[in-house]
Amino acid sequence: MRDSLFGCVPDMIVKFKDFAEETMGKLADPGLLLVGAKKDGKPNVMAIGWGFVGVLWRKPVFVVAVRPSRFTHEFIEETGEFTVNVPGKGMEETVNYCGEVSGRKHDKFKKCKLTLVAGKKVKSPVIKQCKIHYECKVMYRLKVKRDLIPAGTRRKFYPKGDYHTLYFGQILTVY
Repeated sequence: MRDSLFGCVPDMIVKFKDFAEETMGKLADPGLLLVGAKKDGKPNVMAIGWGFVGVLWRKPVFVVAVRPSRFTHEFIEETGEFTVNVPGKGMEETVNYCGEVSGRKHDKFKKCKLTLVAGKKVKSPVIKQCKIHYECKVMYRLKVKRDLIPAGTRRKFYPKGDYHTLYFGQILTVY
């Protein structure tokens, strides 16, 4: 049965709506944990503070912003999948650490004692210690263009010209 307003499976809309408020609150502070995995299974985690949950093309989506310079960017590009993990109470230092160091040089999972669990619908794992997990498959990507960003915003957020790629991930499951 389809929901006449969204054209989506009602269970999925209800599920993501049930988690959206808490997710957006954590996105603002301390941030969320984005996990990508290469085709060989090697994972990486990064902190994100920009993104949103919504409905696009009658599908529930999680949009995340990842700079091409970030290690996780190449993971998402390779597999077209990612998970978004909402940290539980007391994980603020973990989120900060995952946003400050690169997975190219550090094993963030080991340092933060994070336990990875296989995703139910995607190959990217979820983080067991987190309280909410979104499993997403990229349905669209958009490279942010310099000319579309106001000059003041460019100076403040893009001093090196490292413009984000926006990944529109269809939420396949959330729990």
